[in-house]
Amino acid sequence: MTEKTLVLVKPDGVKRGLIGEVISRFEKKGLKILALKMVKLDKSKGEEFYSVHKDKSFFKDLVEFITSGPIVAIILEGDSAISVVRLMIGSTDGRKAQPGTIRGDFALSIQDNVVHASDSPESFEREYKVLFKEEEIITY
Repeated sequence: MTEKTLVLVKPDGVKRGLIGEVISRFEKKGLKILALKMVKLDKSKGEEFYSVHKDKSFFKDLVEFITSGPIVAIILEGDSAISVVRLMIGSTDGRKAQPGTIRGDFALSIQDNVVHASDSPESFEREYKVLFKEEEIITY
């Protein structure tokens, strides 16, 4: 089943020069890029993006981190894209992620874990709208 998913190269990944590596892995897997941009989120956009976590103790830290520098937002499309991308990025805690995954190869901690990816179709629908307008998404 063809799906769309959102991936972010987070501020630590951008700062470390991993944008090309991350994109390359998804392209080599056969996922299509439908939208791509670099942005720096302000506090309100960061809060909107992580709104599902607003009642959790780590919410403030998430928002501070995601707004600490530029991010690269990517909409990908492919067969079972959400589960495929989640497998490719690995566990949230980079110290526990499998070698060969993006986080397993590059993440330094649970926070400095290089990438974010939508975990469900519902998450994708909510998350991409924070970062993209409909007309920015190319289909081919």
